[in-house]
Amino acid sequence: MVRSVMLWISIVISTVGLSILAFITFPFDRNGNIVHHYARWWAKIQLLVSGVRVKVGGLEHLDKETPYIYMSNHQGSYDIFALLSCLPVQFRWIGKKELFAIPILGWAMGAANYISIDRSGRRRALESIERAVRKIKGGVSVVIFPEGTRSRDGSIQPFKRGGFTLALKSGVPIIPITINGSRDVMPRDSMRVRPGEIRVSVDRAIHTTPFSLRERNVLMEKVRETIERNLAADGR
Repeated sequence: MVRSVMLWISIVISTVGLSILAFITFPFDRNGNIVHHYARWWAKIQLLVSGVRVKVGGLEHLDKETPYIYMSNHQGSYDIFALLSCLPVQFRWIGKKELFAIPILGWAMGAANYISIDRSGRRRALESIERAVRKIKGGVSVVIFPEGTRSRDGSIQPFKRGGFTLALKSGVPIIPITINGSRDVMPRDSMRVRPGEIRVSVDRAIHTTPFSLRERNVLMEKVRETIERNLAADGR
């Protein structure tokens, strides 16, 4: 319980502090690259306070000069800390519009040039996707949890189509990422944190150009199979 209290105190203090830095930096960092480095330190602070280690494999599959859409399974809240801390590349989160309305946090997300998706209606959702496509085509990498929400039991839930539509329209490769162990650190319906290890496996790029929008389900299954295979191989 003490560790959990320390974590939430740390999250509040570091979020406010790094958000202030983001606003100071923003006029000189409109693309959000420096703010992304702040976010990495923010994540590392929470992992340190929590007593959580992140072990990552497969970074050799990444080309830092190539934009990707990183697609990961979603076991728990610590997936965000794990990916921020272990991926040594610039990327942006894609999040629902409501997150950007949260005081301080939402402002910092905007300063970091994260991408907002408006789900309030079909037209607005399509407009949001088109804006995201333009950013990705401009060289911005993004991270997506294709399940859409955290898993309750650790198994991989059905994938939503939106991220794959984005990948096919932008034409950039998908990097499948498998996370294991974050659910043990903090399950979906818990606010308590337990020290432990999170294992992150980065797989080879899956190129999207051979697929058409009509073959979206084939691409979805290919990504899903890769993540499931690595989750089974981890065996813990």
